[in-house]
Formats: sequence, C-alpha cells, structure tokens
Amino acid sequence: MALLSQNDTVEDYLFEAYLDSVKHIYGLLKAVNFKDNATCFATEKGLKVTVEDSKCVQASAFIQKEMFQRYSLNDEQVAFKVNLSVLVECLNIFGGTATALKMCYQGYGYPLTMLLEEGGVITDCSIRTLEPEEILDFNFSAESVLNKIILRSECLKEVFAELDSSSDLIEILLSPDPPYFRITTSGIAGDTKVDIPKNSDMIETFQCTTVATSRYKLSHVKPSAKSLAISQKVSIRTDDRGLLCFQYMIPADNHTCFIEYCCTPVADIDDDS
Repeated sequence: MALLSQNDTVEDYLFEAYLDSVKHIYGLLKAVNFKDNATCFATEKGLKVTVEDSKCVQASAFIQKEMFQRYSLNDEQVAFKVNLSVLVECLNIFGGTATALKMCYQGYGYPLTMLLEEGGVITDCSIRTLEPEEILDFNFSAESVLNKIILRSECLKEVFAELDSSSDLIEILLSPDPPYFRITTSGIAGDTKVDIPKNSDMIETFQCTTVATSRYKLSHVKPSAKSLAISQKVSIRTDDRGLLCFQYMIPADNHTCFIEYCCTPVADIDDDS
C-alpha cells in the first residue's frame, strides 16, 4: 500500500512499524483477546503482546521483527498498556485482509496511533495507552521442564472437542509409560478420558521423564483454544511446579509466529482427605 509506505518516519517516535497486510497480526491478537487489556513490548526482536487473567493465566503473542516491512525502535525496549479489544476492532475496521497498517507510539502519555489503508481509503485511529503494570514471570526455564510433547494441532482440537464442558477442572497426565498422555474431565455425565499414545501419528516429539499429573481450571485452559484454531503444531510442557505451557506454532506466509499460553495448576483437593 503505497500511501502509507511513502510517509516519512517521524524521528521522535519511540516505536514505529509498517505492515502491508494486517491479516496475520489481526489473527494473532484476536487469539489472545480473552481479556480487554494487554501489555505491549516492542524490542529489537519484534513485538510481544501479553494478556493476563487472575494472575493464573498468561498468553503472549510474538510477532517477529521480520514480519514487518518496516520496524523502527528508538529505545532498547518500549512498553505500554492498551485496550486490546479496541485495537483488534481497529485492525478489522475495513473487514478485509488487504488492509495496510502503520502504527506509531511517541512515548509515555501519548496514544498508540494507527493508520489503516485499503483501496486508497485511509482511516486514522488513536488508542489511549496506560502505564504498563508488572506482568507475571512464570520463569519456565528449560532446566525445570519435566515433560514435553509436540503434536499436530488438529489432534488437540479433537481432544478439546470431546471434553465435558460441564466440568470445572481438566486433568493432564504425562508419563514415560502407558497411558503416556491422558486428558480427563469430570462433569455431569461422569468422567471423560482421552488417551494419546506416544507412537501416535499425531505426535512428533515425546520427551517425558517422569509421571506428572496436574489439574487446572477448565475456564483457564479454554481460552487457549482460540490460539489452537489458527496453529499448525503445539508444544505442551509441564514443569516441577505443575505449570502448564502451550506453545502454538502459527504459519504466517514465509515465517512462523508463536503464541505462548501458561496456566497455573489448582491445589489438589484430595490432599486433605
């Protein structure tokens, strides 16, 4: 889109980026838009948009610098908080994928400004920003990972479709021995168990060192299905604290983008019995 790309860069912007098409960034941000507010981090590697819920769930969409046709940063890191629901709505203002985008942020106290162009028509959007709050550091280090599997997303979609939505909790078991990978829900109709063997065609990598069973609120895991819907593969990891991490690999033309979704376990209600 020539109209936006020819605009001169304003030197006093801390962050400025240009995209020929909003298609992929719109899909990524919509997938993590399960709460209104998000914290945006612009770094030399690209843009990260993080959403949290109840200090128990955290989702981050990563848009690499290479995805942008132009990406300019005048600081080591630029961070701001924004209403993600409004941002997503603005990206879809023309309702198509042929929309070009130029976004700029001048600094603390200034809005996030966006110019969107489609078919020679330009719309100017300005979204109020807030001071970013400190986000949770789940510290999901490679050393603490007990179990990790990588599988095709369509497999997990089928599993999620079979779960009992009336259940409050979802239990995930990973083991080096049978049943290997089991997901269980307990609802009005009773227990629903789905087992996936490690030699399944759907599983690409199976690295389980110990038996680990953790339970999570189904309401905390459910929003990750929006990321699952646009992904090709998903990595599932658990650590020694029972922290659950989904990493969704999402194709974007010649690049691969990621959405990372972390969820804390619930205390075992059977511990006191």
